Amino acid sequence: MKILFDENMPYAKEFFSDICGDSTQIQSFSGRHLTSQQVADADVLLVRSITQVNEALLSENTQLSFVGTATIGMDHIEQDYLAKRNIAFHSAPGCNAISVAEYVLSSLVVLAERYLLDLSTLSVGIVGGGNTGTRLSEKLAALGITHKICDPLLEASGHDKRAFVSLDEVLNCDVISLHVPKTTTGEHATYHLFNAQRLAQLSDKQILISACRGEVIDNQALLALKKAGHGLKLVLDVWEGEPEVLTPLIEHTEIATAHIAGYSLEGKARGTEMLYQALCRKLGKLPSIQLSHLLPKTSIADISVTEKIDQSLVNNLVKIVYDVRRDDKIFRQQLAIEGFDSLRKNYPVRREFSSVTVTISPEVYSDVPHRLGFNRA
Repeated sequence: MKILFDENMPYAKEFFSDICGDSTQIQSFSGRHLTSQQVADADVLLVRSITQVNEALLSENTQLSFVGTATIGMDHIEQDYLAKRNIAFHSAPGCNAISVAEYVLSSLVVLAERYLLDLSTLSVGIVGGGNTGTRLSEKLAALGITHKICDPLLEASGHDKRAFVSLDEVLNCDVISLHVPKTTTGEHATYHLFNAQRLAQLSDKQILISACRGEVIDNQALLALKKAGHGLKLVLDVWEGEPEVLTPLIEHTEIATAHIAGYSLEGKARGTEMLYQALCRKLGKLPSIQLSHLLPKTSIADISVTEKIDQSLVNNLVKIVYDVRRDDKIFRQQLAIEGFDSLRKNYPVRREFSSVTVTISPEVYSDVPHRLGFNRA
């Protein structure tokens, strides 16, 4: 069995050697540059979001039996074509949801300190109530931050009993955070959901965060708005037309990064593990490798808290694990030199809150750090 995997999938060799047996049959590839010739003799193809899996890519392959994407999004996969060829397909829903939520939280912490904002007084509108929006909602709730969720598809399904609000109501929140897939058809298509008209409804005091798909915001319209002097504060992790970036927009952002919100080691590796488990199920094999056995210990693994847990202390805890300013600095300084894809490929290791154990003195006990995702002693 020959298994091809995107080079940005951590622990792929460790997981899939358990299935393949022959490590020489487990080969990595550059996601943006995968060719049909490379895929010609593959039995299993494992990708991330930058690889378009379609008829053209698979035109020379007659034996492929499994395609997996180690991502939440699936707009890069022609699922109808895979179904016609009876090729099993699996994604990794929720694999990096925690990572993205922690990216948003780190961004809010940075902006709160930069502009002397009291996070507890802000309202946050979440557009998209799926895995990522839900994880963000949980972290905001842990901090007592008022938030609302807009997701007309979940609301219409009748299966989700949460209280949803309209997009217009979300547009009135202090912070708007976008967590929807890219869709181009239907009543609730998300392509250019934030177009010139909708962007013009926002005030100078609001914060707009996008960590989903670049095309959800009309980048040209956003640039025009900012060049006209609008005070909207921007946090952009995703860009229309990636890997090309509308570089004049960068200078108008508070935080700008290279589509790495979901790139924690846990988030990426969790996607690998989910595909490993899916392939095991297809083959009728019992999984024998767990991600927890592969993750290294962090340099700061244990923290003791003996002071009252207030916003300042929470901010410090968040930044100890992940300070988004690091990635913003790398992006601004290295984009023109290395290029967008290289920044993602060479992304420095980043961990999630769960990699750190927080012990809280009984005198000041609070469950806030643990509700945020920090590990308990």
